[in-house]
Amino acid sequence: MDRATAPATELTFRDATVADVAALVALVESAYRGDASRAGWTTEADLLDGQRTDPDGVRAVIESPDSRMIIAEREGVIVACCQLEHRGAAAYFGMFAVSPAQQGGGLGKAVLAQAELIAARDWAARTMEMTVITAREDLIAWYERRGYRRTGELSPFPYGDERFGIPRRDDLRFELLIKDLGGGSR
Repeated sequence: MDRATAPATELTFRDATVADVAALVALVESAYRGDASRAGWTTEADLLDGQRTDPDGVRAVIESPDSRMIIAEREGVIVACCQLEHRGAAAYFGMFAVSPAQQGGGLGKAVLAQAELIAARDWAARTMEMTVITAREDLIAWYERRGYRRTGELSPFPYGDERFGIPRRDDLRFELLIKDLGGGSR
């Protein structure tokens, strides 16, 4: 049975703990790097080699007082995650990963909506911000369909810092995307 005809199972959300680090690193790597990532549409394998994250990076997000790593589970299995960072009136959205086998079925949309809800409800964030590699036009278009707008504000890719991958191109950079979450008057 493929994911389009499979019965929906309940999606649950929770904050990650240090015990989740290894599973989260594996999920993020599977969604973005190597041959396994090609099963989904979020792969960066044509842009970057090497790692997408590491245990220290994930642990730092989990342990930071200004960040939360949100996990989405189905039947007790981690199927998606994202990082939220509190930045005053804004929240930063990052380290977003959906299991390649479950991409294309609305799971990412549900996780993003939950992240926006948490940022607005728990932190009174008025905007959600993220940076996306500009070469990822398909991903930027996906975010635009969910209300994010391109700002034109660019930042360089961290060439030479292999914690973020080994670039296969010399033209990589990030663009800031923003969405108004409304409210935030708590």
